[in-house]
Amino acid sequence: MDLKTLCELNGASGDEKAVRNALLEAARPLCDSVRIDRMGNVIAFKKGSGKSDRHIVFSAHMDEIGFIILDATEDGLLMFRPIGGVDPRVAVSKYVLVGEKKVKGVIGALAIHLQSADDRKRVLGYDGLYIDIGAKDKEDALRDCPAGSFVYYDNDYQEFGDGCAVAKALDDRVGCYNLLRILEGKYDCDITCAFVVQEEVGLRGATGAAFDSGADTAIILEGTTAGDMGMVDKVRRVCEPGLGVAVSFMDNASMVNRETYKEMLALAEEKGIAYQIKRGATGGNDAGAFQRRREGKRTCVLSVPCRYIHGPSSVVKLSDIEAQYQLAKAYAESV
Repeated sequence: MDLKTLCELNGASGDEKAVRNALLEAARPLCDSVRIDRMGNVIAFKKGSGKSDRHIVFSAHMDEIGFIILDATEDGLLMFRPIGGVDPRVAVSKYVLVGEKKVKGVIGALAIHLQSADDRKRVLGYDGLYIDIGAKDKEDALRDCPAGSFVYYDNDYQEFGDGCAVAKALDDRVGCYNLLRILEGKYDCDITCAFVVQEEVGLRGATGAAFDSGADTAIILEGTTAGDMGMVDKVRRVCEPGLGVAVSFMDNASMVNRETYKEMLALAEEKGIAYQIKRGATGGNDAGAFQRRREGKRTCVLSVPCRYIHGPSSVVKLSDIEAQYQLAKAYAESV
């Protein structure tokens, strides 16, 4: 399955069915067993040759940020809230698809001509935004887009510039894409690939997958915030697209296993795989769940830097996606 197909599927936290079904079908011919657990995670297991008694779980989350409908105003404008961390400043004027019927809409706000002086000095919150689907009234709006309907950015995947790609949901369809590629290989150790749900709302899917896998080490494949915009001081550019896969030493959810971290860096050097150390300890990812559940697991996080992450048009370098895959594969082969 290609990255374009994965990114263009819709799958916000709690609504991952389309992504889950696609991953299930893609993984089935590549592994010994694949199933869906009660949380909705896809768990794919590949038996090793038996030369190693190790068991490694590679994990990536299939969910993306999105929105959900709360209600509608009397004149037919849909009220909504974000799923996951979405800056309202990036949402204004974006095309969206609403509900199971994929009703076309646009996220609107009061025009600047009608805003007060105080309005123009602050960021409009979600109370000041709405989704316009062209409905004539509240009843018309809620007929096709009832409360609880999921909302997605209406964006296509495109490649552009010097080896770049832009799309919604690159966080973390890049990781899912590379998990499928890992399943194509042969290894001495047992491999589990966990495509997990609901990462964007609190690592919920990974919590169940971590209890279930029985692995001793968890390698998380993620997308992460790039900080290479011109106005950002060099010291605050925690990772940059084009410099390779970002290897983390810690964040707000976990502290990686020091031995595994050093092994990753040594492997990257040995194999000539482009990498960078993520020079920051913010945010969090599914390593936090895998590290702390059951008897615990050694963890390490390999991330693809994304500009404009959690927006409708995230940007990555294709070379960084390849570097993430190559380093994860090299680790599996080294065990």
